[in-house]
Amino acid sequence: MAARHRTRWTTGGAALALALAAALTGCSGDDSPADTASKAESAVGSLASGASEAVESATAEAERRLDDIQDGIDVKGDVKVGPPTVGSDGRARAEVTVDNTADAARSFAVQVNFTDAGDKLIDTVIVTVSNVQTGHSATATARGTHDVSGEIRAEAARAVRY
Repeated sequence: MAARHRTRWTTGGAALALALAAALTGCSGDDSPADTASKAESAVGSLASGASEAVESATAEAERRLDDIQDGIDVKGDVKVGPPTVGSDGRARAEVTVDNTADAARSFAVQVNFTDAGDKLIDTVIVTVSNVQTGHSATATARGTHDVSGEIRAEAARAVRY
């Protein structure tokens, strides 16, 4: 079972929404699902994190990009997110496990939301797990992109199998 993962969707400053929209404009409808997920991750990953007022805008854009994955199936029920921790670098982390219940090897794109103790969204990342064999599970680590502190929660906001 081969699994590849990336964690590059971020939330951040006021310029994020504009930069995100500009970066994702180049993702065409002719891309394969894997290309779409990869380009979306790369585009968002290249943006610096900043102020929290852009969190909702970035989350909406992440959801739109997941919607753009052609032939994607909503499989949130096949995903488990473990309890988050804060690493020595001050960034939130959570283990994501995907179960492939399809009849062939598939890849997954999972949007993980990190929230604070008051359920305020503080970060969102996309984790991709590639080539999970049928009937198998694979894990990846969702890593936040900016410093957090205090009690952190993590949940799978969306999951798409393609």
